[in-house]
Order: sequence, then structure tokens, then C-alpha cells
Amino acid sequence: MRELAQLYDTNYSEWAKENSRLLKEGCFIDLDIPHLLEELSDIGKAETNELESRLIILLAHLLKWQFQYQQLSERWQEFKGDSWRTTIIEQRLRLQRRLRKSPGLKSKLPAIINNAYEDAVLLAAKETRLAKEIFPEHCCYSVAEILDDDFYPVN
Repeated sequence: MRELAQLYDTNYSEWAKENSRLLKEGCFIDLDIPHLLEELSDIGKAETNELESRLIILLAHLLKWQFQYQQLSERWQEFKGDSWRTTIIEQRLRLQRRLRKSPGLKSKLPAIINNAYEDAVLLAAKETRLAKEIFPEHCCYSVAEILDDDFYPVN
């Protein structure tokens, strides 16, 4: 096991192959348990971080849609928000794909949305040059609305 633990730091690919072989052979006592637990924990963190990152972008665009779209479309008749719509569609697709691959993340969505919302407000404020105080203090969209392909907020 000591050699396997050292392999983790020197040759990750070989370390993974060896742990896989040991698991298949049922040699559980020889596994590098501390590093395996670390890797499993990191997988969960990476999935959560990806979800949060996508939600920041999606929420920022929903906020821009709600708080600036009307103003811009009145000022410039040719403004239709196509790039914003494209970003909203893309982020929803990627979120839905991640949730299909990792359905356990669905139960974490409300907490992840709460964590992502403050950054989404900052992003929306910087991109729109609107004061961040214009945006609601807490996310005003439900999980269902955020994921709904047909939901575009109105001001």
C-alpha cells in the first residue's frame, strides 16, 4: 500500500489503474483508501462547481433579460437579445445534461442557486452597468423557472 500511495504523487494514471485492478480482484486491503476518498470527494466538488458556474452565467443573463432587455429594445429597435437568448439556451442545455448524468445534484440545486446568485448579480451589474442594488437581494426565480426552456422573465 505504501508504494501505491507514493505512486499517487508520481504517476496518477498508473495509480488509478492499479487501484482499479485491486478493486476488480477484491483485494480491498491493498487499496490506497485515503487517496481514493480524496478523489471521490473531488469528483463531487467538481460537479458542484460546474453546476454553480453555469448557474452564475444563466442567472446573470436572466437578470439582464429582466432588468435591461426592455430598455435596450426600446432604444435600439434592432436589439432582439439574440446573444443573451443563445447563452440562456446553452446554459440550460448544459445544466440539464449535467443533472441527467448526476441526478443526485438535483437536491442540491436550491443551495447552489443561493451560492451562485450573489456572483450572478455582480456579473449582471458589471455587464449592464446598472447598480447592483437594482437587482433583487435574493434569487426571485424558482428552480423550475431557471430550468424551464420557455421562461424569460419580464420586468
